[in-house]
Amino acid sequence: MKKNNPKIINAWCMYDWANSVHNLVIITAIFPIYFLATTKGEDGLGIVNFFGFSLKNTTLYAYAVSAGSLALVILNPILTSLADMSGRRKIFMKFFCYLGSLSCIYLYFFSKGNISWSVVAFSISLIGWGGSVVFYNSYLPEIATEDRVDRISARGFAFGYVGSVLLLIFNLMMIQKPEWFGLTMADTKSGFTSRIAFLTVGIWWAFFAQIPFYFLPKDSSNSFQKSQLFKGYADLLDIVKSLKFKPLIAKFLSAYFVYYMGVMTVIYVAAIFAKDELNIPQAGLIITLLLIQIVAIPGSYLASILSEKFGNTIALRIEIFVWMFVPIFAYFTTTANQFYVIAGLVGLVMGGVQSLSRSTFTKLLPETSENNAKFFGMYDILEKTATSLGTFLFGLVAQLTGDLRSSLLFLIIVFVIGFLLLMRIPSKKIYN
Repeated sequence: MKKNNPKIINAWCMYDWANSVHNLVIITAIFPIYFLATTKGEDGLGIVNFFGFSLKNTTLYAYAVSAGSLALVILNPILTSLADMSGRRKIFMKFFCYLGSLSCIYLYFFSKGNISWSVVAFSISLIGWGGSVVFYNSYLPEIATEDRVDRISARGFAFGYVGSVLLLIFNLMMIQKPEWFGLTMADTKSGFTSRIAFLTVGIWWAFFAQIPFYFLPKDSSNSFQKSQLFKGYADLLDIVKSLKFKPLIAKFLSAYFVYYMGVMTVIYVAAIFAKDELNIPQAGLIITLLLIQIVAIPGSYLASILSEKFGNTIALRIEIFVWMFVPIFAYFTTTANQFYVIAGLVGLVMGGVQSLSRSTFTKLLPETSENNAKFFGMYDILEKTATSLGTFLFGLVAQLTGDLRSSLLFLIIVFVIGFLLLMRIPSKKIYN
């Protein structure tokens, strides 16, 4: 297949457009608020009966996220091995896409009488999203030459930010102004408009995914035996061992794991910090989320421009250097307006560090595309592990010190270490 085909590249980017609505609407904006409101009892304590177990709603939410992430860590070696050996990468991408989409659609039925299965559906939607993205990312070195992956990776993230912002604005309009859609404010108070938002995510995701499914390279039909089902763990171990002979990949992944702990922790705890420390109201948090997503669009392209001018790792160092100041500024923040400025800064470097990380890893991969899915599976495992470890350590520091701001000092250390680890990688055109 000829690389750098504009039609295929744009189709590939459309999967970011399709699936990013899950990240923004389900994970970040509307679902968490609806979840807390629905699981809050008349006593205001938020104790939930989950298949016979009594749990605090916030604890249950954290467990649901952890369960989905852990499932992905366990499943990825099997799935990526299956995709590589069978040559059926697209069919696995489709399976996880539809799994996530249908899970979001099921959340339309989320009510006080259906909490347990709705939480399960939420966890499964995380598995669907993460599972499909592994195979989606693995197409990048197959459709683009090394000199183009920075811009193409940035374009994919930009597509995702634009698509997710558009759907979020639509859903927020429906929640805030239900009369514009033939609904009433009673529908908003009852949560009906929020449940419609979950429905739109599932439909949007599956509908726009048809574009990449149509244009991306077709699957091959290699033979596959059931005995090879768990070969993925051995393959993952082999890839880890092979890093001994690929020092640049090993150095990058160690740096990526550390600085990504900081990046994802900031993204996940920003709203908690804004609410608990600064008492920013819900409307202000929504503005913040939109601001981050909108600013992230030019941020992705700015990162690719920096990469073209200075090289990948210098561009990444610049991004991480800016990230260092996010927890520093947040530590001294006392007003909502100051927090909005920090949110804009986060948006500027959020898209850049994500797109540059993906494109840098793509450039470091071996010339052959035989094991790309396995390599990206390992990349995704590191991402999920970094997210879990970063948020856990952030919470642990807060618990031990009794001060949420003290945890920001931990993030500063993480970004400094990540920056120093990046210094070990030359910022020229990267070869293995």
